[in-house]
Amino acid sequence: MVEVHDLTIAKLARASGVNRETIRFYEARGLLAAPPRSASGYRLYAPSDARRVRFIRVAQALGFTLEEIGELLSLRGNPNGTCGVVKAKAMEKIAKIDRKIKALTDMKAVLVEVSSECDDGSSPIDECPILCTLDKKADT
Repeated sequence: MVEVHDLTIAKLARASGVNRETIRFYEARGLLAAPPRSASGYRLYAPSDARRVRFIRVAQALGFTLEEIGELLSLRGNPNGTCGVVKAKAMEKIAKIDRKIKALTDMKAVLVEVSSECDDGSSPIDECPILCTLDKKADT
């Protein structure tokens, strides 16, 4: 069955919850195929393109990069692929998120520690414990 391409870029953007520039960007990155054009040159998209753009948005919200999303889309289109490959990608993403959480927790701990060394904020700037700590760490 041939899919009808009757959505203009504005309609696709509205149906997908993004702006037109995002649609063009996804096309440029190869995440969305260049659509056929009308006789007057307008891009004409299919309803499946709206689903694809929404998929990209959801994947981005989960932290996947555009490159990783491209891989997921390729896997989806592979009839010989398995769910295990997709699960492996998700597990890799979870591990990256865990590393980011640890790094952020460590950063917060250092900031809490150096902030606790501050008095009421009335000390001269050259005696600021936060700046002094940053200077010491920069020298090591």
